[in-house]
Amino acid sequence: MTAISKPPSTPATGPRLPASSWALRALVGVAVVFLLQAAKPLLLPVLLAVALTFMLSAPVRGLRRLGMPEAAGAALVVAAALTVCVAVGAMLAQPAADWWERAPGTVRTLIDSAQRVRTAIWDTASPPAGRKSKASPAAAAAPAAQPDPIADKIASEGLSFTRVVLGQMLWFAVQAAATVILLYFLLASEHWLVSRTVEAVPRRRTRALVLGGIRQAQREIGLFLGTMSLINLGLGTLTALALAAIGLPNPVLWGVVTAIMNFVPYLGPAVVAGALLVAGSMSVGVDLGMLAPPAVFLVLHAIESNLATPWVMGRRLRLAPLSVFLSVMVWGWLWGIAGALIAVPLLLGLRIVCKRSKRLKLVCVYLEGDATPPPSLRALLRKRRPQSSA
Repeated sequence: MTAISKPPSTPATGPRLPASSWALRALVGVAVVFLLQAAKPLLLPVLLAVALTFMLSAPVRGLRRLGMPEAAGAALVVAAALTVCVAVGAMLAQPAADWWERAPGTVRTLIDSAQRVRTAIWDTASPPAGRKSKASPAAAAAPAAQPDPIADKIASEGLSFTRVVLGQMLWFAVQAAATVILLYFLLASEHWLVSRTVEAVPRRRTRALVLGGIRQAQREIGLFLGTMSLINLGLGTLTALALAAIGLPNPVLWGVVTAIMNFVPYLGPAVVAGALLVAGSMSVGVDLGMLAPPAVFLVLHAIESNLATPWVMGRRLRLAPLSVFLSVMVWGWLWGIAGALIAVPLLLGLRIVCKRSKRLKLVCVYLEGDATPPPSLRALLRKRRPQSSA
């Protein structure tokens, strides 16, 4: 009797998603991106208030342990923060207005200087003068007047520009007021919100996971914002002192601008360096001396970013530079400068979620910065030899 041969068994694999499912996911992702861009007036104050709550909830909890009600403690913390912001804004309003009024003329001077340099280089690279037709001295001394397109555009669209500025100022005031009010309510009800959120979870193990994630987000995001505030305050102070030493006007203004823009990785320091270049040209003219302010700032920023920040932050808050840069680009594209400011806190929150989800462990690998070098590709592709039995 012959035995019936069975076909070789194939290893069981998990169900594969059809191509339509991946296409549907891609469409959902695109829809979410456009939804975030359209919902900026609603979501931006909420995320800003949540990020500030993580940083300011520790003082409110400390006041609650001392016997002060949460509502009173939240009001005291928010009032103190507003007082500092208003005092700094009032101190810098006049210097900022003066600089803003002189900036267009300085930018135009820089453009003209660059145009002259380009013309000189072009004339040097052109054929010898003997082959050209010589112009009369009177024609060379009195060149034809060229219209200024920038001045004409500013004169023709001055009213529209004023309307845009007023509209942006009104929008900023409404968003700032909404953020402050929401921040107060979040600080005043932080303990109640956390307790009710954990209570709504049915399983005890999931409750512990949710509570641990919330507390970890509060610690890491609050620690990042608090530490970066101290580091940026030190960088702004040193920048102001250095700029005052080289004689740049309004050094306090540039110190505050440096402290704020340094919250935006990579792009913020580049903007500060460009603004200091314009300020240097406004102070000493178009000369080599205008390079001194941005050079001083770049030296201080290099020391801060390569020595101070890694030493203070440590490994706990380390993130991959590529993920940080992409986060700043994406959120800056979606929500402008405000989105770039909250890009790193949002990335920290995403890393916390990925650490607590088995399906997102691979994403967490790309988000975390690892100082250990990865194995070589040859070692990864090398086959493992079977171990010989003793």
